[in-house]
Formats: sequence, structure tokens, C-alpha cells
Amino acid sequence: MKLLASLLTAAIFAAPAFPAFSAGETPVKADAAKGQASYGAVCASCHAADGNSSVPLQPKLAGQHPEYLVKQLREFKDGKRNDPVMKGFASSLSEGDMQNIAVWLHTQAPKNGFSKEKDLVALGERIYRGGIQDRQIAACASCHSPNGAGLPAQYPRLSGQHADYTVKSLTDFRDGKRANSIPMAQVAAKLNDREIKAVADYIAGLR
Repeated sequence: MKLLASLLTAAIFAAPAFPAFSAGETPVKADAAKGQASYGAVCASCHAADGNSSVPLQPKLAGQHPEYLVKQLREFKDGKRNDPVMKGFASSLSEGDMQNIAVWLHTQAPKNGFSKEKDLVALGERIYRGGIQDRQIAACASCHSPNGAGLPAQYPRLSGQHADYTVKSLTDFRDGKRANSIPMAQVAAKLNDREIKAVADYIAGLR
């Protein structure tokens, strides 16, 4: 029952307070062509021309839910998500730019990733799919889906994401360096370094 309560609490708090647009819908004024141009000028040097970053600490963005991308860009811009580099880039974007870029990125095909830590992948799978019940840690799959596809307007796509980036994100949530998601901070606070590394490596191979 405690685990169920934890999942329900996570679901309540994880829903964005201001969705970029209704789930499953493309905003009427969003322009993917303009988004591609803006992305090329502002984002491609770090996240690659098609959103499939090859740099382990810079996330893959291709195929990500546009609602999630817009929310993150807004929060970089207003400082709710603390990253000086991304704040600089996001501050140069208008609301329309953000939505255009997000819609274009969603149309890009994400490239698969691979798990590399053979000794940890089984642990990562157990945490991702079943959580750790005796420590009231909810399964990642309960919000991000069994294959890591996430849920539009609520939970981001994770499958194939660089393990190094996921490790950094979870560690930042745990250590209070990233504070723009209460549920993720609550989950990460209960994970040790080995568990974080394991689940991040498992996520890298999800497809």
C-alpha cells in the first residue's frame, strides 16, 4: 500500500502545472520548419543536427515529447532549472521559438543506445521495472512506461538516453542541484551511486 501511495503521489506532482499544449496535439501556431532553422542556429552544435547527441553528457533530444521540451526550456530560461549554459541559450528563445523547436525535434527519429555495464544491467532492470519495494522506491516504468517511451505532457521519453547524462540528472536530483521535479527528487534521494549507475545503463539500452 505504501508503494501504491508513492506512485499516486508521484503522478499528482509530476503533471506539469502549465502544459505547453494539450496531450497528443500540435499547437496551431507551431512551425516545424522554423523550428529546424532555430534549432540549427542555437542547439545543433551541442545536441547534433538531428537531435541525436553523440556527447555522453549532452542529452539526446530526438523524438522527445514537445510538451516536456518546452517545459524544460522555460525552466532554463526562468532559472527554475539551474544550468548557466542552457539559461544563456534558452534566454535567446521566444515562446514561439521553443514550441517550434520542440515540435521539430519530436519529428526526428531517435537513435538506439546500448547498455554497457554487464555486471549492473540486471540490477538496473529490476529497479526500472519493479522499483525497490522495501525502500518505497517506485518503478521507473510506472511513469516512463516499460519501454521508456514516457507519456506526452507528463513524463519524458528515456529510452536510449546516454547513461552518463542520466547518471548526472539523477545525481543532481538526489543532491539538490536540480530542483524542477519534486517526484524525481524524492525517488533519487533514495538511490545510491551504484543503483543510479545501474538504472542509467539499463535505460541506455531500452527500445
